[in-house]
Amino acid sequence: MRALDGVKVIDLTQAYSGPFCTMHMADHGAEVIKIERPGLGDQSRTWGPIKDGYSAYYAFLNRNKKSLSLDLRSEEGKEIFFRLIKDADVVCENFRVGAMEKLGLGYEKIKKINPRIIYASISGFGLNGPLAKLPAYDIVAQAVSGLMSITGFAGNPPTKVGPSVGDNYSGAYLALGICMALYKREKTGQGQRLDVAMVDTLFSILENAVVEYTVAGNVPGRNGNADPGIAPFDAFMAKDGMFVMGVGTNAMWKKLCDLMGRPDLFEDPRYLTNDDRCKNYLPDLKNNVEAYTLTKTKQELQEIMNEAGIPFGLIATVAEAAEHPQLQTREMLVEVDDPALGTIKIPGIPIKMHDTPGVVSQAAPLLGQNTDEVLNELGFSSEEIKTFHDRQVV
Repeated sequence: MRALDGVKVIDLTQAYSGPFCTMHMADHGAEVIKIERPGLGDQSRTWGPIKDGYSAYYAFLNRNKKSLSLDLRSEEGKEIFFRLIKDADVVCENFRVGAMEKLGLGYEKIKKINPRIIYASISGFGLNGPLAKLPAYDIVAQAVSGLMSITGFAGNPPTKVGPSVGDNYSGAYLALGICMALYKREKTGQGQRLDVAMVDTLFSILENAVVEYTVAGNVPGRNGNADPGIAPFDAFMAKDGMFVMGVGTNAMWKKLCDLMGRPDLFEDPRYLTNDDRCKNYLPDLKNNVEAYTLTKTKQELQEIMNEAGIPFGLIATVAEAAEHPQLQTREMLVEVDDPALGTIKIPGIPIKMHDTPGVVSQAAPLLGQNTDEVLNELGFSSEEIKTFHDRQVV
């Protein structure tokens, strides 16, 4: 048994944010029926890396799902959709705001058919506000939310965070919201509308940057690898390259001073508190730390800091991370037999439920792979299904 066994999700999402949400639900047992346009499918089916004409990007985001190709612009397609949602628990979509209403598939229409439905939406800017109807990808959300303005090094241009954090954080938030809504429905019997915006999501994870502005009255800038609210908490140089280290308490700071043979730094009035260390971090405090770390190799420092209980990390490439014994032990890279790509390795399941673990049990579907199966389960006859295919409804 898995945690979401028995939950039925009708997945209208594409690209990254929505499929990331429904991937987590599918991993934990939900039946996710992914609706895709006949002949085209999810736009991410064209996103790299591409092997033999198929997208590995699509493959890892859409494992454990079924694919129903369905033309929602046709009246017959709408009727099939309405039949699908009668016993569904969740409808998930990430179209531009207003698109579902134009199709006649908005929340007000759907809840008349199924009052228990959880209707979950992701958009760039949310369902209301002056920017609501504008399209957005992750880079737009990173820009508008303020995230890019605090990413990078001082004196350099604003920088996008590498992965599309506006998408995956929003997908994770929506999955959390769906689970909360399902819990509330168990108590009340009522479904509800969920609205997650990528810009809201990224603004909410700016950590201390927002209160630095609202409380302290400062506009945060770019600090490179240094944390603006903790010091020393940065990337440093060793004899043979860079590493990262975080010293988050006075007790850790004292340990580091002792290890460096610099007890005077612990007594220095510029560094008595974490706030003092942040205010006086550059250039002297960082230079004092690196004067020590440059005398050691990364491996020597790792052993010293691990022994002292000071958080420390080597900076891994993606290849090194993928092959690391820690991530291997945690099963964060799993093999699947993909119908188009063959045996591939994709990211594993990060939420470890010890009593009801999730599992990657099947690869992402080919476009429309489960169409006839789903239509049969809805009670359509073979003749009706053939007619749908002939008319390109599916």
